[in-house]
Amino acid sequence: MKIDILTLFPNMFQGFLNESIISRAIKANLVSINTINFRDFSKRSNHQVDDTPYGGGGGMVLQCEPIIDCLESVKTKNSKVILMCPQGVPYKQQKAEQLKKESHLIFICGHYEGFDERIREFVDEEISIGDYVLTGGELPAMVVCDSIIRLLDGVIKTESYENESFQNNLLDYPTYTKPSIYRGLKVPDILLSGNHAEIAKWRLQKQKEKTSEKRNDLLRGEK
Repeated sequence: MKIDILTLFPNMFQGFLNESIISRAIKANLVSINTINFRDFSKRSNHQVDDTPYGGGGGMVLQCEPIIDCLESVKTKNSKVILMCPQGVPYKQQKAEQLKKESHLIFICGHYEGFDERIREFVDEEISIGDYVLTGGELPAMVVCDSIIRLLDGVIKTESYENESFQNNLLDYPTYTKPSIYRGLKVPDILLSGNHAEIAKWRLQKQKEKTSEKRNDLLRGEK
């Protein structure tokens, strides 16, 4: 998979790209990630990419021209262009499963007060990671990229995520490791029994209980 990220602040991605699982996936050529500063596409002598909004109002608005020129420098017929935006569709695990099948993803990270509305004419979809506003789209882009990349073949073992939270609309089951007793808190006996069929039943039951307690909306199939 190829990922291009259009941003004013490419340095924000250094830790994301150079640590842990994402870094290993890049080194193993399972994914390539390129950050592009769309300020480089400004036609102004001072490389400005924002201006005051027509009609008045506070803040500065990102211009469409440098962003679209940047987008068209990397876009191909196989690209899916995603705008990170609080007005977008709330992000879910199911969307990560869909996006992992794409060969080329392009993320546009907004900033400042917002962006020229005409940019929307050049994107395929808008994604939001929650009903709140951040200073820019960089952190949301990292969140979405992380959730997709970890699902790519060879990045992590399939069994590591096939029973995770939000698979089959259930939260993950409780997990434990050594020691078996810590400050009087014991690991459930069933997990020490070696009976894998009963362990599987216990885990499924715990998934249902936890989901009912914490996220009953998932059991009801709400979006």
